[in-house]
Amino acid sequence: MIALHLDAPVCWPALRVLRAAMAVLVLGSGLLAQAQTAAEPVGTGVYTCLDDKGHRLTSDRPIAECNAREQRVLNRDGSLRRVIPPPMTADERAEREAADRKLALVKAAQADAVRRDRNLMNRYADEASHRRARESALDTVRAAIKATEARLKELAAERKPLLDEAEFYKGKALPMRLKQAIDGNDAAVDAQKSSAQNQTVELDRINKLYDAELARLRRLWGGAQPGSLGPAVPPADAPPAAAAASVVRPAKPSKAR
Repeated sequence: MIALHLDAPVCWPALRVLRAAMAVLVLGSGLLAQAQTAAEPVGTGVYTCLDDKGHRLTSDRPIAECNAREQRVLNRDGSLRRVIPPPMTADERAEREAADRKLALVKAAQADAVRRDRNLMNRYADEASHRRARESALDTVRAAIKATEARLKELAAERKPLLDEAEFYKGKALPMRLKQAIDGNDAAVDAQKSSAQNQTVELDRINKLYDAELARLRRLWGGAQPGSLGPAVPPADAPPAAAAASVVRPAKPSKAR
């Protein structure tokens, strides 16, 4: 330590050096104090909880006795830093997972609605283009209906000579060839009638889908945001497998042997 003797003659250069040295010592001690403060562990809070008997426990680390209970982490000044909830039970985890799955489905449905609405607007600029698409889809089914009607007429024409021939066997067993031909004609007629019914249902389904699509488009054209109109309707020109299967090609005429 440097000592000054007041009765000693003053040497001004030496005094300036002494003052500089003292300033360095003061600055150094301040930096050292800051370094020590920074070196203290950060985030070491005060943990507190109530045990199963209602006693409050406090510790500088998580409390093992309260692993199944809520624990509060306090700052050194007593303010609340965070709350550690108790672990969820099996039922609570199952409920949470179910809620997460439901939320994921809702988000996926919303994203799908946005995507479908945007595709719809990109595809149809106005009602005229939508009307053309409707007629094109209906024409496909109408053509199938006409083919079915034509096939039914063919089957009726094929059936007449078979019935005429069967008149010769009244009261007798029909020859196997004739019986098989009549049975085959009956089966073909039933199949075509079933197709005609399915095709009529398909016409109605397509019209309803295009009606719903057009109503949605009108709102989107009017300024509604994509995805804001609820679940998106399925594309009107993409019939489901069951409906598509109902639009069948008529079978070739069967000839009796």
